[in-house]
Amino acid sequence: MAAQSANPSDWDDVRLHVVTGKGGTGKTTVAASLALALAATGKTVLLCEVEGRQGIAQLFDVPPLPYQERRIASGPQDGGDVYALAIDPESALLEYLAMYYRLGRAGKALDRFGVIDFATTVAPGVRDVLLTGKVYEAVNRNRRSKHARHYDAVVLDAPPTGRISQFLNVNNELAGLAKVGPIRTQADTVTTLLRSPRTAVHLVTVLEDMPVQETADGIDELRAAQLPVGGVIVNLVRSNALDDQARDRALSGDLPRELIEADLVAAGVDSSRQVVDGLLSEGREHAERRALEDEQRKRIGKLDAPVYELPRLPDGIDLGGLYELAAELCEQGMA
Repeated sequence: MAAQSANPSDWDDVRLHVVTGKGGTGKTTVAASLALALAATGKTVLLCEVEGRQGIAQLFDVPPLPYQERRIASGPQDGGDVYALAIDPESALLEYLAMYYRLGRAGKALDRFGVIDFATTVAPGVRDVLLTGKVYEAVNRNRRSKHARHYDAVVLDAPPTGRISQFLNVNNELAGLAKVGPIRTQADTVTTLLRSPRTAVHLVTVLEDMPVQETADGIDELRAAQLPVGGVIVNLVRSNALDDQARDRALSGDLPRELIEADLVAAGVDSSRQVVDGLLSEGREHAERRALEDEQRKRIGKLDAPVYELPRLPDGIDLGGLYELAAELCEQGMA
């Protein structure tokens, strides 16, 4: 089954691409590839991470990222640039205090006394409020903003699917607690962005039961929270070594043994019984795995979201592999 694709114009109005997924599905790799794909269209892109893992730095083979926007890559040919930012809540809080409460030196003094660490560690939801607030600031800049780089798109390597609705909806919960004042105003503006057509939450999965189920549950939770579901990216897709007819024959144990032996002899390869038995066993295992994957594809097809597929790269992920995956996303219409 070929990957379904959204019309290229489906994401034209999106400024914030939130990428989430179950652990082990390649969420950070997909976020990085999407940033490169958007840059390939000539856009200036900010790629953010919020989990403190420095996954972006590792993927792009650059030093650990500070709380500062740094250029880490360019789109192919005459494309745009990709900048990266590792957002930590402590630095975000200092910036927030300086921007909205004019607490420059006072904020640093609070940091020395450990007040900021206390607030971001103990106070429920404060950490996520600060992280999403910084993302909002990057998205909401315009070309009139002084001393700040304007981005055509922001890609957020977000927390895993099991936590994504809570993470993105934290400002709405905060607004329910703070009835008036600047905190309520800030919470409302962030919530408005995250629920608007300017945002899309993309979910990364692989063709296995648990990740697909978590993706389905995540989509239900996002829609219940009125958060905009984007595309489903099926990552690490294996190539199909057997067509449908050969797959069915492998499953039934009906592959032509004599023909396989003759092909091995013609190729000058060992055609002993042990070798042929091994090939038939591998063929059956591949057919069984593909049958299971096809069942997961059917489940994904019922999620009412555009679907994209990215291949499993035989040599693993390096910068060249990221560009290869970015090209796939462009070709399938995601960027």
